[in-house]
Formats: sequence, structure tokens, C-alpha cells
Amino acid sequence: MTTITLSQAETMIDAVFAEARRSNNKPMAVAVTDQGGSVIAFKKEDDSSMMRFEMAHGKCYASLAMGRSSSLVRYRAKERPVFMDYLFKASDNKIFAEDGGMLVRNGEGALLGAIGVTGERPERDEELAVIGIHSANFLTDEDAVETSHNIRTEN
Repeated sequence: MTTITLSQAETMIDAVFAEARRSNNKPMAVAVTDQGGSVIAFKKEDDSSMMRFEMAHGKCYASLAMGRSSSLVRYRAKERPVFMDYLFKASDNKIFAEDGGMLVRNGEGALLGAIGVTGERPERDEELAVIGIHSANFLTDEDAVETSHNIRTEN
């Protein structure tokens, strides 16, 4: 398998929405992309605020551009602001360095794409992204550390 199918993307999104509703979270929006950042699927719940697509996709883009979760990209932005300012500009401001974007990997640890979740507190967005990834039987970076792939779980 080289990418995430539409059915798998929808499974991830639906799992995020189901958990968000079970936990009485705010209205959510979720994007799932392939390895190149092209959107496979996007959904936003009723009453979601504006620009949720841009935020969800920007979290995917951040993860893919830097090869790590968007929470680690946010950390990098604090630690190396000049470097990250350059990357923001070079990406035409597509990178959104906020928690909730995670790389999606297959069982062997190979990169398939990314998921971006937005609508709640940053740490909750990231928790929901993990739920989405696991719902389709994929791995997060944390899950894939023991594979033969070079996985970044620290900045």
C-alpha cells in the first residue's frame, strides 16, 4: 500500500467525529492527505467555525513538510523562529504549526500521509488524531519507532 484510500480516510474522520461527540467536544474538522499533501478527504461538523479546512490542511502540511507531528513543528518554531519563519514563507504560509497534525504510517512504518484535526484545544486535537489513525489500523510515529524507518518523536 502506498497511500491512504478514500474509505480509510473516511474511517479516520468518522472515528474522530464519533469520539468528539462522545466526549462532548466542540464541532470538529478533519483533513486526511497523501504523502504529498493532496487532500484525500475533508469533513467539518455543523457549526464549525470558518477556515477549518485551512487549519486542518495546514496541520497535515506542517507534519509532512517537517517529517514529524505538528506539535513538534510548533516546538521547533519556538526554538528556531528564524528558520521556521523562512519555512512558513517558502511554503506560502501553508504550514500551520499547531498540535493536531500527525503523520500516518502503515504497519511497517512507511509514510502514507497525514491527518489534521482542528476544533478543540490543541492537545485534544492531537489526541483525536491518534484515535483517527488507530481506527484505520495505521500507526502514529510513536507506534512506529521500532520499525526500520527513521521516525522523529523528539525535536
